[in-house]
Amino acid sequence: MLEDRKGKIIQIIISIVLLSIVVIIDKIFSLNLILRTILYLIPYFCCSFDVYCETFKDLKDGEIFGESFLMCVATIMAFVIGFFPEAEPELLEAVLVMLFFQVGEFFEIIAEEDSENSLNKLLEIRPDYANIKSEDGKIIKVDPKNVRLFETIVVNPGEKIPMDGNVLNGSSTLNTSSLTGESIPTLVSVGDYVMSGCINLTSQIEIRVMKTFDESTASKIIDMVENSNNNKAEADKFITRFSRIYTPFVLFLALLVFLIPPLFVGEPIIWLKRSLTFLVVSCPCALVISIPLAYFGGIGCSAKKGILIKGSNYLDKLSNVKTIAFDKTGTLTKGTFEVVAVHPKKLNEKELLHLAAHAEKYSTHPIANSLKQAYDNYANLDDNCTITDIEEIPGIGIKAKVNGSFVYVGDEKLMSEINIPIELCESKGKIIHVASKKEYLGHIVISDKIRENAKEIILKLDKIGINSILVSGDSKLVTKNVANKLNVKDFYYELLPKDKVKVISDISKKLNKMVAFVGDGVNDAPVLARSDVGIAMGGLGSDAAIESSNIVLMDDNLSKIIEAIEISKKTDIIVKENIIFSLFVKFSVLLLAFLGFAPMFLAVFADVGVTIIAILNSLRTLRM
Repeated sequence: MLEDRKGKIIQIIISIVLLSIVVIIDKIFSLNLILRTILYLIPYFCCSFDVYCETFKDLKDGEIFGESFLMCVATIMAFVIGFFPEAEPELLEAVLVMLFFQVGEFFEIIAEEDSENSLNKLLEIRPDYANIKSEDGKIIKVDPKNVRLFETIVVNPGEKIPMDGNVLNGSSTLNTSSLTGESIPTLVSVGDYVMSGCINLTSQIEIRVMKTFDESTASKIIDMVENSNNNKAEADKFITRFSRIYTPFVLFLALLVFLIPPLFVGEPIIWLKRSLTFLVVSCPCALVISIPLAYFGGIGCSAKKGILIKGSNYLDKLSNVKTIAFDKTGTLTKGTFEVVAVHPKKLNEKELLHLAAHAEKYSTHPIANSLKQAYDNYANLDDNCTITDIEEIPGIGIKAKVNGSFVYVGDEKLMSEINIPIELCESKGKIIHVASKKEYLGHIVISDKIRENAKEIILKLDKIGINSILVSGDSKLVTKNVANKLNVKDFYYELLPKDKVKVISDISKKLNKMVAFVGDGVNDAPVLARSDVGIAMGGLGSDAAIESSNIVLMDDNLSKIIEAIEISKKTDIIVKENIIFSLFVKFSVLLLAFLGFAPMFLAVFADVGVTIIAILNSLRTLRM
């Protein structure tokens, strides 16, 4: 791309120098038409040879109405027109049209380079190698694709973390800006989960690999970036369809301007010049270039801030969202549960926690982790208890055989399914009931903390006209308590994954407006895929949620939702500005050209000038 820029600058400078020399010679000497034409052809071909190459390539590919073809036809006719009787040649205008066209091409190269650089910085997170620690302690440098799960890798200061995993030995600070947009280094130590693509800054660390290279964070981000252009916005698609109709239509109109008026008013040369002006104005490059560039810039700007948007259509949809539904656990709350009370019925606290923790021993759900952590305060979970026949019941709990006896751990729905009456509890928190096949054994109260900025985000969304809804699989009491703390009026509770999909579908149909959903868990994957815009919490979110979503917040910061909406709305405004401005100027100049008030220079402005202005306007998206 840099070579293209340098080549274009050299071409433009040489063309300007040659044109200046020709203009001086033309002013000093009284040359005949043939000599003048030959002289002007020198700078003309200097600044147009690549345009002709592009034209021949387009014609070979069957693209007749490309902008290069229109420019060639218009400028050739400007040269030829001088050989008609009583016609004034437009030699200087022909060269200037092509020269300004090249200036527009130069600005296009700069714009594309800037927008690509913003996304290419994300591609730099791709790791080049991984240091495997062998059993005898030797360090072997290998291709990251050859690293297997649970192997130990060593990351030295200054190196990229090649795969996701847990820190086994050492502590260090990481530069996570390429993933999250956060400039402050992050401190990690033994047990912490680290993502590939981050740069180790201070000390050597050893990491146990928990995801293969293809499943790692860096690989998924690279895949998202490389495929972000596949999902085009409606405005982008419209411009592509519009240009296919608009250019042939204006070309046909130019032909009519040349053929029909002379039959009634004569002066065919005048009408030929006006038709040439039509040809120059007809190029749709202002829209074809600036609209995709604006979306590309918006996606690039979001990526810098740790917001990954999988296509311009989702950026476009986000600008029109009027309702956002939030999952509760892990989204509006931290998802870090802790046991705050144990209410046994026939057992003591330790025995009740023993059954609950062992039933959930192999689960990675945050609630299960809190139960296991609470039992660790009494005894080691890795004892000699036998756990068999584990069956997870999605959305309501789990059953397992602990030391030969079935144990049921879950919410009210699970107890209802096995016909075990429960004891009501007025504690504010999530109630986990424990029962055997025959009797109720007690319940455990678990609390989840609300994120510090959750209430502020809900308030900001309300100020910009976006309604917030809370959806949860928890009980009415727990969900209502969180909704009240966040000032959320509409909330839905005791929802299974399929129920969440139905709720979002019903809201979308009822309001007939765009609805976004924000979630993080495996059970959120179906509703993230169903919503108009699915937003996943990427830092702690499940792979299924990230795969199903359209937008990923890499650091789980809810404030990024506001930033993403602001970027989408500003991008939408810039796109509309470009469309309205470009079409207004072009149709105005076409009208003036038909009436005889638009010289070739004005046509050049309507094409190249408008293109440059639209490109510069689109570049604002990169600096939002």
